[in-house]
Amino acid sequence: MSWNKHSNIEGCHAFLGASKYHWINYSEEKLVESYSKFKATQKGTMLHEFAAQCIKLGQKLPKSQKTLNMYVNDAIGYRMTPEQVLYYSDNCFGTTDTIIFRNGLLRIHDYKSGVTPAHMEQLEVYAALFCLEYKVKPADIEMELRIYQNDEILFHKPTVEDIVPIIDKIITFDKIIAKIKEQES
Repeated sequence: MSWNKHSNIEGCHAFLGASKYHWINYSEEKLVESYSKFKATQKGTMLHEFAAQCIKLGQKLPKSQKTLNMYVNDAIGYRMTPEQVLYYSDNCFGTTDTIIFRNGLLRIHDYKSGVTPAHMEQLEVYAALFCLEYKVKPADIEMELRIYQNDEILFHKPTVEDIVPIIDKIITFDKIIAKIKEQES
């Protein structure tokens, strides 16, 4: 047997692919809903990349109450760094949408293009990772976290009591995973 060559799609996954076989049980309505979510996720990824490029280039967007415009313009105004990885270990790291630490103030902003309500806990984890990686005590700094979504900005100023338990959990859980990995080798 001579197999057909498909080099243009090697390593890719089709929406109606075998590895994500659940679609065989979908109704036509569920298929449309699922594909719409898939396309929205792709669009969100592209919007994040666009926003990061605007921020890196210092290219402000027209002033408006649109989520993307407010997010990009605020990040540029605060001179934030886009797409910054915060690393504690191979078991625990994450990439902020934008971040800056200046004059004792940690600022983390997150852009959400979807309609599902976002959770501030994600940004609190980033704050905990920042403190761990850069050896900063949460009590020694101020923090402001923002989520940009649905043409609104959600503000949160976490306290030591919000961040320290997350730091403790990261440290504890990382040790547990490290021990499991050690036993596996």
